[in-house]
Amino acid sequence: MSKPNRTPSFCSGCPHNRSTRVPTGSRALAGIGCHTMAMLADPLTTTTVSHMGAEGVMWLGQQPFTDEKHVFANLGDGTFSHSGFLAVRQAIAAGVPMTYKILYNGFVSMTGGQAVETGLSPQQIVGALAAEGVRKMAIVTDEPQKYEGIALPEGVAVHHRSELDAVQKEFREYGNVSVILYDQPCATERRRLRKRGKWHDPDKRSFINPAVCEGCGDCGKASNCMSIEPLETALGRKRRINQNSCNKDFSCVEGFCPSFVTVSGGQIKKNLQPASQPRRQWQGELPMPAIAPIERLHSVLIAGIGGTGVVTIGQTLAMAAHIEGYFSSNLDVTGLAQKYGAVHSHVRWAPQPEFLHATRIAQGEAQALIGCDLIVAASDDSMAKLHAVEGAAVVCTDIIPTAEFARNPDWSVDTDAMIGEFHERLGERVLLLEGQRLATTLMGDPIAANMFMLGAAWQLGHIPLSLESIDRAIELNDVAVPMNKESFTWGRRAAVDLPQVEAIAQARTPSNVVRFVPRNKPVVDEVLAHRSQHLKEYGVKALLPRYTALIARVREAETRLGSTSGLTAAVAHSYHRLLAVKDEWEVARLYTNPDFQAALAEQFEGDYTIRFHLGSGPFARRNKATGALEKTEVGPWMLRVFGVMAKLRGLRGTWFDPFRWSSERTLERELVQQYEQDIERLLAGLRPDALSLAQQIAQWPDSVRGYGHVKAGNAEQAQRKRRDLWQQWDDAHSLRPIARSA
Repeated sequence: MSKPNRTPSFCSGCPHNRSTRVPTGSRALAGIGCHTMAMLADPLTTTTVSHMGAEGVMWLGQQPFTDEKHVFANLGDGTFSHSGFLAVRQAIAAGVPMTYKILYNGFVSMTGGQAVETGLSPQQIVGALAAEGVRKMAIVTDEPQKYEGIALPEGVAVHHRSELDAVQKEFREYGNVSVILYDQPCATERRRLRKRGKWHDPDKRSFINPAVCEGCGDCGKASNCMSIEPLETALGRKRRINQNSCNKDFSCVEGFCPSFVTVSGGQIKKNLQPASQPRRQWQGELPMPAIAPIERLHSVLIAGIGGTGVVTIGQTLAMAAHIEGYFSSNLDVTGLAQKYGAVHSHVRWAPQPEFLHATRIAQGEAQALIGCDLIVAASDDSMAKLHAVEGAAVVCTDIIPTAEFARNPDWSVDTDAMIGEFHERLGERVLLLEGQRLATTLMGDPIAANMFMLGAAWQLGHIPLSLESIDRAIELNDVAVPMNKESFTWGRRAAVDLPQVEAIAQARTPSNVVRFVPRNKPVVDEVLAHRSQHLKEYGVKALLPRYTALIARVREAETRLGSTSGLTAAVAHSYHRLLAVKDEWEVARLYTNPDFQAALAEQFEGDYTIRFHLGSGPFARRNKATGALEKTEVGPWMLRVFGVMAKLRGLRGTWFDPFRWSSERTLERELVQQYEQDIERLLAGLRPDALSLAQQIAQWPDSVRGYGHVKAGNAEQAQRKRRDLWQQWDDAHSLRPIARSA
């Protein structure tokens, strides 16, 4: 079975998500620092890592022997202060055409967030480089206003980060050494300082209206942010913002989509249960597991995601073992795991030191696996550590997307296969829990999930340590002690009576939260009922009979061939997508729907206001530097405009519709006509051996997602796929008579 990998990624809001990008047709050379991970995100455009102080040196040897005219070289500010200055100096001496991108984030982030020793400011860096002879330089930043009144060398312009692509295209035409200094603070360090009150914390957060979201993934392309997560709904996959990990970079808002609003004021809601409802409490006894003193080595492997507290769980167990008088060790295999990568904590304890022959758990030596992430826990490396007879596991089954999701909107994993492997290998010795969901609902914070999983493992007897020693280890850690103890207790309860814990979690979730069902679960009748109701609310009376008539014909043809309903379900979903397009009228209706306010109230509380980010009609604008279409931020008064538009949506498609003849509306009408012709063609040639291909053809509109130029681009890709599928259809039908005669 091919398993997904959890590779490291830039933190949410990391400046390197943008600073390491290069224009189409260009290449960057990697250097030491977090930005080296750009090679993982796009190995074709960022290549050839160097040692510290040799950034770009390889280009001197390559340049005379290639037709490539120019390269970019990434160089962190910490490395520049250490020895990277010499790398730039050698390039100046050689006079080669290349652009150094000095990634100035103010910290040595890769090794713990230390301050850069020299403390050189951006203006000091460009001043020093000007003295060395660099004649073409620019500063790109998320805050251009902070350079007002700052004296810079002659010719050094300051640009907003949205203009980086245009700046790079200009610089790559320069025939000598040039420098772009990209100035934006490290997101993780900025988050830490905000928590300590040492950095300004903007009173603003991003939020996605799931009803308006098309799931196109343009926000992920704009930000490459791991805080954008998938949200499975009855209408397909959408997006949501993980407010707990969001670092307020706001790059995601630049995705060309009207589903984004920014929320100013208020607070993130921690207690999901409305105050008016009585708080349901745990009922019944919580038995103590039988724990006997160990007489030999005991090994526990903790597998999870870096930066979420996995190492803390390992340290808690090692300290608890020490408190009980055991000899213990723990080894944290992290690498770049602090950047959302896989992390393994190897914890071992024994009554005598000679049992601790190695800190790393070898193959088949782990008595227990605490899987804080399903993808990491199900990896071959984790599974191989389990003891063949004694091995047991407690695994969190919530799927947290990998870095691939930011680049691939259709990213998915085979959850059933990974869970099935645990059942096959361990049988009854595995407990599977939706730890993220339960811990977040019960405790109000997803960081509680790992301690929740530890509590479940301890309750099942997989952790032969006393409750007192674990409690004491939590206290000695001295971080969120009450929350960690309560999370541990909830994990114990889940191991004893999961249905009761589920019921309590359900009771603590507000009744106004919209429940969405993954698209692949409803049967065809449920899909038809849902889409038909949606078309009624859409506001065009002619659409529903048009929809039901075509679906009835498809269903009749499929039934006649003895099929179960795969083709009917595909047409029911795709045809609805093309008919009920999210034009300006529909966006207005969805924003005035009570579900939007309910979704906001689910995540925020207090006195807050919202602002919209729109890019159609009068709100569309062009970036003066790049020419790219951008959105405009609009105040809360827009909600009243939406209310009026929702009531007037009967004007849609009439001569009084100001949006009727836009290129986007014209494209949508053409796609509907084309799809109806495709279905007629399918029905005319439908046969049992072609049903699978017919279903694929019927689904080609599923990828036509997004708004404006994003939708147009996706439509072009969908058309290419459609032509390929129809070619397969024609080939299959042309071969059939030949096969008969043979």
